[in-house]
Amino acid sequence: MKPTILNCFDIPEVWHKSLSELYHSYHNGGNTEYMVQHGSFAGQHQRKELDFLFAVITNPGQRPLAPMIPEGFTAPTSMDEIDRYFVRYIMSDIKDENEQYTYGERILVSLEKVIEILKKTPGTNQAIIQVGAPDDIDLPDPPCLRLIDCRIKDGALWFYIYFRSWDLFAGLPQNLGGLQLLKEYMAREIGCADGGMIISSKGAHVYDYCWEQVKQLVRYKEG
Repeated sequence: MKPTILNCFDIPEVWHKSLSELYHSYHNGGNTEYMVQHGSFAGQHQRKELDFLFAVITNPGQRPLAPMIPEGFTAPTSMDEIDRYFVRYIMSDIKDENEQYTYGERILVSLEKVIEILKKTPGTNQAIIQVGAPDDIDLPDPPCLRLIDCRIKDGALWFYIYFRSWDLFAGLPQNLGGLQLLKEYMAREIGCADGGMIISSKGAHVYDYCWEQVKQLVRYKEG
């Protein structure tokens, strides 16, 4: 087990650094590669995965939230897509017929209560938005985002986030961009400053169909 620990300024930096860490780990013969056995793409695609990712982002609200991508590369998301993701999947409990859940339906259950707790008792460590649920164990593809722990430190709202599984290339920038918009909304409602994020995952990965682009992007960024 080799933890990857990153200190980053903003969301684009944690995206680039995590991809770089994964690339160099494989280039040097380390970390895990496996065929997906259950859930998304079971038996169809392989993943390259960091053993455990832990990252501190001090200024996740820095714009742009989406990474700036050199010409010729496919962008994982955009600011417009992050805005739509925030509205549709974080701040809405509407599900399509083929959806077993959305993050929004789980976040909204406790969102206003968490805001009220932090307004009244800003020093509390009990303000947690539980996204995971015990019966998720029976779902064929349970939620990747499991927990958003909220804490006000030095007058600013921080998120402590855990993903059980996390697509680094396409998922990370959109997920964190949407969660940053959630944090900004909560900070306004609470009446405090917007703070940073501490994120972790024991399943931060890249799928085989993205790997060639990841290699080329890392090589381009590092010259």
